[in-house]
Amino acid sequence: MASYVIQGGSAFNGTVRISGNKNAALPCLAASLLTDETVTLRNIPAIRDVSVMIRLLGELGSQVIGLGDGCYCIRSDVHFNGLSPSLVDSVRGSILFAGPLLARGFDLVLPPPGGDVIGLRRIDSHFLGFSCLGVDCSVREDGMLVLKPGGRLKAAYIHLDEASVTATENIIMAAALADGVSTIYNAACEPHVQDLCHMLGAMGCEIEGIGSNLLRVHGVEALHGCAFRIGADYMECGSFIGLAACTRSSLQLTGIDSSFIRPISRGFSKLGVTFSVSDDVISISDEQARVIARTGSGVTEKLDDAPWPGFPADLLSIMAVTATQMEGSILIHEKMFESRMFFIDYLIRMGADIILCDPHRAVVRGPGRLRGREVTSPDVRAGMALLVAALCADGSSRIHNIEQIERGYEDLLTKLSMIGASIRRLD
Repeated sequence: MASYVIQGGSAFNGTVRISGNKNAALPCLAASLLTDETVTLRNIPAIRDVSVMIRLLGELGSQVIGLGDGCYCIRSDVHFNGLSPSLVDSVRGSILFAGPLLARGFDLVLPPPGGDVIGLRRIDSHFLGFSCLGVDCSVREDGMLVLKPGGRLKAAYIHLDEASVTATENIIMAAALADGVSTIYNAACEPHVQDLCHMLGAMGCEIEGIGSNLLRVHGVEALHGCAFRIGADYMECGSFIGLAACTRSSLQLTGIDSSFIRPISRGFSKLGVTFSVSDDVISISDEQARVIARTGSGVTEKLDDAPWPGFPADLLSIMAVTATQMEGSILIHEKMFESRMFFIDYLIRMGADIILCDPHRAVVRGPGRLRGREVTSPDVRAGMALLVAALCADGSSRIHNIEQIERGYEDLLTKLSMIGASIRRLD
């Protein structure tokens, strides 16, 4: 198990290029299975989750050619003889193959998806949508998912019981080749869902309502190839904003998409952190108010997550660390995953003044000096938060299980070293 050794306590200065959105890359890779023609995807991040998805594409008959600089050409001669359970178990995005394979008429027996251990992540919404489109869905006693389309899928009205991102993406892909126009209500509308919709539009599937929670997918008999560029990773963007705020650094983030920054900006403003946005560049100054806001009635402020355009759940871990370095107190409320806040124990060991109220809520009070410690990354986002904590802490830290972090952040060691961080990787 590899680890990072970090010498903290320094400020940084420089420019970081933000990579392509991991959460858009995975469904867009899966969507390449919807056509026999060539699909070219650009700005794909070089991370472990992507490499696993590409290996799974190979098992499904796709030829994937890397052209360099995040560009891949994919041509699929689709077949299904099962998928490697070990690969499926390593990335939750593997469930996204179900939608396009069902759309192509394959009966599926799939292992349950893996990925981060951050609490119960249901597949009920996937089954709900697939069932509405005509798929017979069941779970065997051994946990394997059994999905049988029984011919071409039929368009339907689908009212999701939760705004699940992966369920929305799966249903959109399945509906793209269904007979008729499907309506998806309470759909997720995160930027990565929008990317998938725009890619399918480039392949010949008209989708109405992109960016809203009401989508109308006009199914077609066949889709064609396309060239599509993945958008910037606003999770990585938020992580580096948090790093700059915690370490009193001055950073510029390039290659961003300014249209998706407002929800992030609102969250950081509650912590007394601001930044400027110009075209595709974010500038974070080393001079910040660093005072946590209070509500209009003068009581402790709350920062909670919500489906887009609410504050992203994946950034709450970063916000918890950032709050330790600001003046005042705030309630961090993670509503969606019941195990994601347990990394707080590591922050407390590092000296953070935090009360973990329950699996979903923590009260953070700052500012306080953190001290370097030996910790373990439990998942990709909490791991990045611990890395931010280590970089602003006094002394040396060691973070184990960094493969979890590298699942979601491209070339992180190089990016941090280029802005002056003292960090090295031990295999």
